Amino acid sequence: MTTELRRLRNYIDGEFRDAADGRTIEVVNPATGQAYATSPLSGQEDVDAAMAAAAAAFPAWRDTTPAERQKVLLKIADAFEERAEELIAAESENTGKPIELTRTEEVPPMVDQIRFFAGAARLLEGRSAGEYMEGMTSIVRREPVGVCAQVAPWNYPMMMAVWKFAPALAAGNTVVLKPSDTTPASTVLIAEIIGAIVPKGVFNVICGDRDTGRAMVEHKTPAMASITGSVRAGMQVAESASKDVKRVHLELGGKAPVVVFEDADIAKAVEDIAVAGYFNAGQDCTAATRVLVHESIHDDFVTALAKAASDTKTGQPDDADVLFGPLNNANQLKQVSGFIDRLPAHAKVEAGGHRVGEQGYFYAPTVVSGLKQDDEIIQNEVFGPVITVQSFTDEAQALEYANGVEYALASSVWTKDHARAMRMSKNLDFGCVWINTHIPLVAEMPHGGFKKSGYGKDLSAYGFEDYTRIKHVMTSIEG
Repeated sequence: MTTELRRLRNYIDGEFRDAADGRTIEVVNPATGQAYATSPLSGQEDVDAAMAAAAAAFPAWRDTTPAERQKVLLKIADAFEERAEELIAAESENTGKPIELTRTEEVPPMVDQIRFFAGAARLLEGRSAGEYMEGMTSIVRREPVGVCAQVAPWNYPMMMAVWKFAPALAAGNTVVLKPSDTTPASTVLIAEIIGAIVPKGVFNVICGDRDTGRAMVEHKTPAMASITGSVRAGMQVAESASKDVKRVHLELGGKAPVVVFEDADIAKAVEDIAVAGYFNAGQDCTAATRVLVHESIHDDFVTALAKAASDTKTGQPDDADVLFGPLNNANQLKQVSGFIDRLPAHAKVEAGGHRVGEQGYFYAPTVVSGLKQDDEIIQNEVFGPVITVQSFTDEAQALEYANGVEYALASSVWTKDHARAMRMSKNLDFGCVWINTHIPLVAEMPHGGFKKSGYGKDLSAYGFEDYTRIKHVMTSIEG
């Protein structure tokens, strides 16, 4: 007996469409390993159509007032709340995420973030107009950049879609958004929700693979390309965009150091780090997966963290007791397993280190100790439920180890010493530093990194400004 697969479609110029050449790819539920839908494998003709629709819609959308755009975004936020259960179901099928955690930890922040950008639409800031040259008045205009080509990742398909479309639309841009080829379902549903609210062509969704994303970035129409993804993907986008000097917004990988000093509350640190490391199966660029612990408490910390890992549960989305679901796809399961299989002889697996079950792509919460700074698993992003532990002797060595990777997105410091916390937050080379916590985000504060973690900010007024351009206007006041 075969189950008929649901058909997902692109959303272009206010209507749902199949790929122009009819090509599709199967979409797999990672909790079962079984296909549940087909998605368009969009090609150049589809990209051209979406870009043309966004370009045609741009002048009218650009010319709406901030108050009008605010009303539209507030309607979108309300619609997300009203259709929350549909969004949760689609996201869980996309990713295998626990339903209850998606309901409590993702949908409310998403709605809040849309409402934040609705307000930001009416609060563009700039230098005051004035006479900076005798007889001349200068003013600064902030304008939308134009059509935005946006590519969202598979780890947070819904939330990352919000982080992209909300500031772009609030600033007066039009959007062509592509979800990951493994997680298109919730984005297609978002297109249905937003499409009923905005004018046609303002918001478009095209599904497809890396070639589809490449065609979007290389297209002449977009003024800006925004991607959340791997470092490799970000480098390719930056290279492609450079050919026509297109603006680029990159949020790439992470390898967050979690620095635990000897005076920290070990019990609280272990509890919070386990959650921040294993939430979403560690598939988070800010995940607390690289722990640095002072040598005096190292052994006790490892023992406690290994127990916390063993007590952490992974399983099916409808199990209310699980912290996280499966890895997103078979390739990601292979990648995570490969890191553990290639561990050097001096490393020790303290907990986990294996696949869970034969159905789906589940991996056990894992702790690895005995590692050196130049080990592969320390230097490269695992993107799975794996926490590594290293020891350090003093503050200087902690900083050396913490900063000694190519990523620079997020970090945290655990200490009761205020002066030390301030020194560490100053010297840690990361876009975010948490003190005695790890992973909370708020719409009002920026999220983004340095080095190979990319550039540009998500969330906050800074993220909003990234979707604007600045124009100087000078006029004579002497007639």
